[in-house]
Amino acid sequence: MGGLEIGLGTLVLLVVLALAFDFMNGFHDAANSIATVVSTGVLRPQHAVAFAAFFNFVALFIFHLKVAATVGTGIVDPAVVDQYVIFGALCGAIAWNGITWWWGLPSSSSHALIGGLVGAAAAKVGFGAIITSGIGKIVLFIFLSPALGFLFGGLLLVVVSWVVRRSTPTRVDRWFRRLQLVSAGLYSLGHGGNDAQKTIGIIWLVLIAANVEGAKEQVPYWVVISCYVAIALGTMFGGWRIVKTMGQKITKLKPIHGFCAETGGAITLFLASFLGVPVSTTHTITGAIVGVGSTRNINTVRWGLAGTIVWAWIFTIPASALIAALGWTIGRLIL
Repeated sequence: MGGLEIGLGTLVLLVVLALAFDFMNGFHDAANSIATVVSTGVLRPQHAVAFAAFFNFVALFIFHLKVAATVGTGIVDPAVVDQYVIFGALCGAIAWNGITWWWGLPSSSSHALIGGLVGAAAAKVGFGAIITSGIGKIVLFIFLSPALGFLFGGLLLVVVSWVVRRSTPTRVDRWFRRLQLVSAGLYSLGHGGNDAQKTIGIIWLVLIAANVEGAKEQVPYWVVISCYVAIALGTMFGGWRIVKTMGQKITKLKPIHGFCAETGGAITLFLASFLGVPVSTTHTITGAIVGVGSTRNINTVRWGLAGTIVWAWIFTIPASALIAALGWTIGRLIL
């Protein structure tokens, strides 16, 4: 390490807090990966979370760190980031995740973290620290990711339904119980590949602010491994309140519908990770589930609940930003 501007104790505290957020991200967003396979009866809940956690971790070997780079250097000016900004950002993200988990609302851990960064940085120096191009890309994908999930999920159901139109319902159900394992694995890969990198980006910011030797050139590998392990462990514990909302309350699902929703969502996540955009896995899978439901019959979707979820999405960034600004103030007093 080089000369630390952030004390070693504070540095360790912030890394642990970031990994706690990563764990909570997996815990909060486990529903995104497993809700459909649990609700369709393809896997038991305990098996589903272990299955999803495995693929969350395997994503480590597949995706480049483009999303981590966006979070680390593309949202707020790294020059304004210090221990107080990181502390406030993590407080905002963790608090909002806890609130939405308690109410069983599938909000975005990603946008909670981004809102936290924006709120803490703005509390320190004002909104001039915000990188508008990076935020603009993220805001664009707030609308694009559920729209793409909706589109891909719905189109896949149309295509797949045409392909199996001559098969018996029993045979279709038997085949898609197997295929849903493939789609759930792909979605869990996309979830791990996009979401773990957000915490990697946060810890990278901490290390850069602390002048840790070599951090400016590349992310230390121990950070990458730690973040993928943390999100996988969080997924292992599963946020069951949100699983119920995602799996059955929005629309009733059968294995063929679960396969199409997960595959449509996975395509969206792979595309976003390739482009380096930190998208919401929650928005993506919700859009895909609604797309599948509305393709079957528009009346099968519980639009009132879907509207409540959208309101939670709208409030996520400003709410986490406000909490983060408070967290920044508290951090100034205790760190």
